[in-house]
Amino acid sequence: MSAVSLLGEIADVGRDRVRGGYSRHLFDPAERELREWFTEQARRRGLDVETDRNGNLWAWLGEPGPNAFVTGSHLDSVPGGGAFDGPLGVVSALDAVTALEKPNRPVAVIAFAEEEGGRFGVPCLGSQLLTGAIDPARALALRDPDGVTFAEVTAQAGLEPGRDDEALGRIGTFLELHVEQGRGLVDLGSPLAVGSTVIAHGRWRFTFTGQGNHAGATRITDRHDPMLPAAAVVAAARRLASKVEGARATVGRLVPKPGGTNVIASTVDLWLDARVPSDDRVRPLVDEIAEAASRAAAEEGCEVKISEESYSRTATFDTGLREQLRDLLGGAPELPTGAGHDAAILAAHVPAGMLYVRNPTGVSHAPEEFAEDDDVERGARALADVLRHLST
Repeated sequence: MSAVSLLGEIADVGRDRVRGGYSRHLFDPAERELREWFTEQARRRGLDVETDRNGNLWAWLGEPGPNAFVTGSHLDSVPGGGAFDGPLGVVSALDAVTALEKPNRPVAVIAFAEEEGGRFGVPCLGSQLLTGAIDPARALALRDPDGVTFAEVTAQAGLEPGRDDEALGRIGTFLELHVEQGRGLVDLGSPLAVGSTVIAHGRWRFTFTGQGNHAGATRITDRHDPMLPAAAVVAAARRLASKVEGARATVGRLVPKPGGTNVIASTVDLWLDARVPSDDRVRPLVDEIAEAASRAAAEEGCEVKISEESYSRTATFDTGLREQLRDLLGGAPELPTGAGHDAAILAAHVPAGMLYVRNPTGVSHAPEEFAEDDDVERGARALADVLRHLST
């Protein structure tokens, strides 16, 4: 069964009738259904499936062992995300392994847990826990929008989150295929590219506290409205990031409490996503935005608390692997990205790389994300060729 056909099989799972696109979050009904689908597809191909202590799914061709060639991606999505971000890499890996004969090293397909951070707010949570990049105690204390903790969810699933040296020690090479999340391949006129770097990026939470009150009975001069400094941060993020070459700063989520139409909010939480191609420029940019937040809060008689929720330095993919990929793909171009991936987390520990498939819309994390069927199949064939070469 082709990668295109496999994507078609899950096309109705997790459709978001409100936002459009797909909402598939860790251990929600849609993501659980995809886990069951992955397990069934893997077993049809003669693969043995296991779940590690962090909720990552592994499908092994033959006996698990050291120096394995591991490929795959993730099954979860952002709220209202596209059909390709994550699942494309998983279905392409299943397709590639199906075509593989008599590998000389162990081979596995992996589906990482909570890559997007769509439920618990921290991206690449499955790979960060696996590699020890995040403190398990901190991860267990994370809460979803309904107040359910990661500890509760993982206990229910029978997991014990934490660094997994046994699983990490099996990975000899990791390769992730992913739809491109920008216009790089469109501009290059190429269906495929080899990943070079993932720029430094992080997420920060700003909590503004004011005085909740009645929208009609409270005079403007008597207000301490945390929505005003929150709005100032949204504007400051764009203004200040535009002054730093290559920087991106985004407020994509803002939650007022209690959230009534005729209520002045008592608190407003917002999350800032900041990315800069230079490691030493990310936090200075966030510091400038934080200063703007503090000034705006003081002007409105509010308070602000700022906490760093995640941060990843620039990840550079393995040079030798990149050279092999370029050669095997007939001189495919290299492409840096501002999008984070599990491969970037693993790159600090094992030889890791990325393959990108062209996205003609240049849009991602939205329903308009797309890949042509021909390009999907080109990507799957390329992954199969690489897998065949590097595993035999």
